[in-house]
Amino acid sequence: MNTLRSARQRAIERHIARLERRLVPVQIASDRISWLRAGVFIAMLIVAAILGFQGNVLGCLLALLVGLLLFFAVVWYHRGLEHWIDVFKTWRAIRSDQLARMTHDWECLDRYFPTKNRTTSPLELDLDLTGPRSLQQLLDTTQSRQASQLLVSWLAQHNPVLDGILARQNIVRELVAFTRFRDRIRLIFRLMLQEPLEGEKLVNWLLSVTEAHRLKWALPVATVLVALNLVLYALYVFDELPPYWLISLAIYALFFFANQSWAGEILGALSRMEVELDRLGAILNYVENVSFDSYDHLVQLCAPLRDAAHPPSSYVRKIKLASIGIGLRSNPILGLILNLVLPWDFIFAYLTNRFRSQVVESLPVWLHVYYELDAYAALANFAYVNPEYVFPDITPNAGPVLSAKDLGHPLIPFAQSVRNDFTLNSNGELAIITGSNMAGKSTFLKSIGINLCLAYAGAPVVATHFRAQPFRLYTCIHITDSVTDGFSYFYAEVKCLKRLLDELEMENDFPLLYLIDEIFRGTNNRERLLGSRAFIQAIVEKNGVGLLATHDLELASLSEQRPQVHNYHFRDEVSDGRLIFDYKIRTGPCPTTNALKIMQMEGLPVPS
Repeated sequence: MNTLRSARQRAIERHIARLERRLVPVQIASDRISWLRAGVFIAMLIVAAILGFQGNVLGCLLALLVGLLLFFAVVWYHRGLEHWIDVFKTWRAIRSDQLARMTHDWECLDRYFPTKNRTTSPLELDLDLTGPRSLQQLLDTTQSRQASQLLVSWLAQHNPVLDGILARQNIVRELVAFTRFRDRIRLIFRLMLQEPLEGEKLVNWLLSVTEAHRLKWALPVATVLVALNLVLYALYVFDELPPYWLISLAIYALFFFANQSWAGEILGALSRMEVELDRLGAILNYVENVSFDSYDHLVQLCAPLRDAAHPPSSYVRKIKLASIGIGLRSNPILGLILNLVLPWDFIFAYLTNRFRSQVVESLPVWLHVYYELDAYAALANFAYVNPEYVFPDITPNAGPVLSAKDLGHPLIPFAQSVRNDFTLNSNGELAIITGSNMAGKSTFLKSIGINLCLAYAGAPVVATHFRAQPFRLYTCIHITDSVTDGFSYFYAEVKCLKRLLDELEMENDFPLLYLIDEIFRGTNNRERLLGSRAFIQAIVEKNGVGLLATHDLELASLSEQRPQVHNYHFRDEVSDGRLIFDYKIRTGPCPTTNALKIMQMEGLPVPS
């Protein structure tokens, strides 16, 4: 195992063991305090009851007072222990998740957000970018569906944006180095966001339709009516006036219930946001106060959350206070009393609308920064648990147009991964890769594509060196027929290859990198060979480079006619009745085949 990787893995394992050791005594203490809480409460009741039966009222009250003070002190101490138990368990879960991602222990990975309610692109399907046991699941440590979708959008870019790639890469580099900040935000996310943050609820609250314009006159009218009612009631109590307050109370009640529908809509919308406000407030408060030192790109990313003159957390706290005030009215009796002595609902409807108007433009920005930070943290975590991976150099006019050393596939465990060097020298080239079944052709094609997807997302790639021009990506690997659309497999493949040809003929600043696995496999041998030759003749020398994996060894002869075509192969050998593959790419056409060998080894008849 790589020395740096094994050292990182041992460090994570030691941290997990240390957390488990620290957790045990705190857990034992917490269990004992639980019994102490019950004992204090029971003892308080027993002592108070004895003193009460003896007629010692003062002693009874004193016992209750002292007992309650002691009980609340024990509760406060117990909550502190429970907090540390949560912290230790969360840390352990974070480190265990890192270890699972490092070792590809799929069953132990944290949840991720499947790409529901969206169309999966052919690129995502062909390169295993999304879905179970995909690149998304390996990387995705995000705590909100929006951050997860943002991460997928970065990974599934088929049209690179150079400025965006460089910006993301710079932030991920800083997050990897800024260990304290990265660990702390993950801890806060996990402690506060035991359920995913539902940011769209907050955005919907901002945009919810209300009749807030009524507050301009409803609040003053309600205030006058409540004040009048209190004055008339006071005068009645002191025998200054007859019970006119009953009339004013009836008028206020009619006014209150006539306006309750729209006021209740405003109040109810905010009361449903209380949990999300708690979560968002904790994150904002930490990001506002952390010192970023010299991490300039992180400073720029988090700038909307670090406005010293108008700190976002202060607005969230005000909205939170309003939600607490609204919560008090949820008790019918307390709500009635509050609205009798004050125009409570109208006051908090006014405050809610005012606070909402203050953040209506800022809150979506804060949430977007949070989603970006969450997605970047996932990429930085991937870099941290794979310290031997390198950040790629994606640069225009790179020569060769693509060069990789020790290239591997991120979904293959490190200990099983076989690395290869590979180079494409200039645009217009086509690499034809031949080889036996299971020799590694398809995996190698996917390794090229999936590492470019990692590069475009701003993440490190599975290589010790990776440099490439920015390519548009196109894949033709997992072709499926469609019963509903009436497409046969062959027709679906033809349409895919036609789109590839159109992409190559399209004017674009970036060349196309295309990956084709088993061209025209849906037809007979003769037509497959004729069609493949013609198609390859059409795509070489165009605005792109490509790799084509095939069993058709006859296609290797095209390199003699077209200098842009180069042959590579994977080979196998039979030893002790077993097929052995080394998964190393070599130049030239494949000298061996294994289909008949596999048939013979499994007991099928083969020609002699």
